Amino acid sequence: MLMSSGVSDAFLAVSASASSRSPTPPALATGRRLFSALLPPSSSLSSSNRHFGPRRRLGRRSSTMAARAAAQRLENVDELIDSVETFLFDCDGVIWKGDKLIDGVPGTLDMLRSKGKRLVFVTNNSTKSRKQYGKKFETLGLSVTEEEIFASSFAAAAYLKSIDFPKDKKVYVIGEDGILKELELAGYQYLGGPVGAVVVGFDRYFNYYKVQYGTLCVRENPGCLFIATNRDAVTHLTDAQEWAGGGSMVGAICGSTQREPLVVGKPSTFMMDYLANKFGILKSQICMVGDRLDTDILFGQNGGCKTLLVLSGVTSLQMLQSPSNSIQPDFYTNKISDLVTLKAAAV
Repeated sequence: MLMSSGVSDAFLAVSASASSRSPTPPALATGRRLFSALLPPSSSLSSSNRHFGPRRRLGRRSSTMAARAAAQRLENVDELIDSVETFLFDCDGVIWKGDKLIDGVPGTLDMLRSKGKRLVFVTNNSTKSRKQYGKKFETLGLSVTEEEIFASSFAAAAYLKSIDFPKDKKVYVIGEDGILKELELAGYQYLGGPVGAVVVGFDRYFNYYKVQYGTLCVRENPGCLFIATNRDAVTHLTDAQEWAGGGSMVGAICGSTQREPLVVGKPSTFMMDYLANKFGILKSQICMVGDRLDTDILFGQNGGCKTLLVLSGVTSLQMLQSPSNSIQPDFYTNKISDLVTLKAAAV
């Protein structure tokens, strides 16, 4: 489909009113076509039929999957700790809420490190790069290296590298600084065209222009990838309440393009596979600790790991035990500091 100069001019006029706080999108030259490649899309298949390699799952449970046993309240801490060599921690709702550290976190991490456990922090929040998250950990008084942080912003760049995404193609980003910085570090350009991928993450400056431009990129560029960092319904910007998450931005592009994205964040197995390969660890030797059933716990289950749900974030005990909930972790507890307090009580 072609964009006539009239349509282009009208589109430019509308876009001029976009928020000045939004990252500047690629310029659209008046009277010129938006894209250089104007053949019909190379595939009419929904991108939900694409995989991160040979038949990799995208993180959605099959309706035919056998029901799991009800989660057990964590009691034997030593048995869990001794059974794994790596703990993966979600951040929002597990380590912190907003900018407030959850009680007991420093002592818990210190205890696990003293036992020789590898700690990795896995977050779907794409607003920061690994380096920026490192600064947040430092601000909260936690000593965490960049190599121990795996954010969905990094996952988006890592996925593009894993498929040998051409460096001469650009990436249009609907998201914040974290994605842009990780793309830069990976050697990808995110301004201009032709566009070969649209990456959508959490964006506090989301607007109609971004929806429209992202839609045009996906629909009019043959083979253009539609990548989502995550589909979280809500996120924690503060410790007081939940806010609309990156899934709301992704949903807008899904609606306008009638396409499903490739999700690189939890519960996709891409992040788990990358971590297992990077550190050379067996997935059976990993325990995933998180506060969300449909991302954190499902992420661990899809990867074949042990799973521990903490009730310090999104999921309540009532939600976990609801008859309508089909996602059951191996164990659940109130917060990660229970790993210390329950251990001490058992002595």
